[in-house]
Formats: sequence, C-alpha cells, structure tokens
Amino acid sequence: MSETTETVTHGVLLSDVAAGKVRSLLEQEGRDDLRLRVAVQPGGCSGLIYQLYFDERVLDGDAIKDYDGVEVVVDRMSVPYLDGATIDFADTIEKQGFTIDNPNAGSACACGGSFS
Repeated sequence: MSETTETVTHGVLLSDVAAGKVRSLLEQEGRDDLRLRVAVQPGGCSGLIYQLYFDERVLDGDAIKDYDGVEVVVDRMSVPYLDGATIDFADTIEKQGFTIDNPNAGSACACGGSFS
C-alpha cells in the first residue's frame, strides 16, 4: 500500500490579470522556485491584515492552488479567513497594485488593510 500525500487546496481566486503580473514579476526576478503566499496576520484596526509576498518555502499544512503556472499558497490558519477572496491587480492613475476582495471582511477601516 503506497502512501499518497494529498494536496490541500484553498478558496482564493487569482484573476488572469493578477496571474499575469505575478508571472512577469517572477520572470524579472529570474526565479522559478517562488510562489505567491497570501496570509492574514494579527494587526490593523480591526484585528487582521493581509500579507502578500513571494515565498520559496512550502510549509506543513499549506494549501496550494495552481493558476496556469502561478502557485498561490495559503497557510492552514489563513484558509478560513480567505475562502472566496479574489486577488486582482489594478493599474490605474489612482491606484497600482494587488487588491484583495474578500467576502469574509465584515468591515473595512480607513487604512483599508484589515478586517474582522
């Protein structure tokens, strides 16, 4: 009987635009061993803030989803907070950067970076 390790997935969605931006950033870095990590951390005015960064590690309990070659990784503790969240990339005159639209965010604060 062979042991199989089942890959746990998560409910975070990565838009095509955001996936393209991640792909181009990774190409600029010249790295193919990085994945996009999304997490929630304690902080902000309502208790939690988002973190979005490149990570070469895969930790025990991580949930992974592949978007056409771009791996999005969410740690075990963040999965329930991010279920159904969409990561997009905005490139307008007012705003440039990644955005997270999270249906679990009950309220937003002035800084726009946290939720309860």
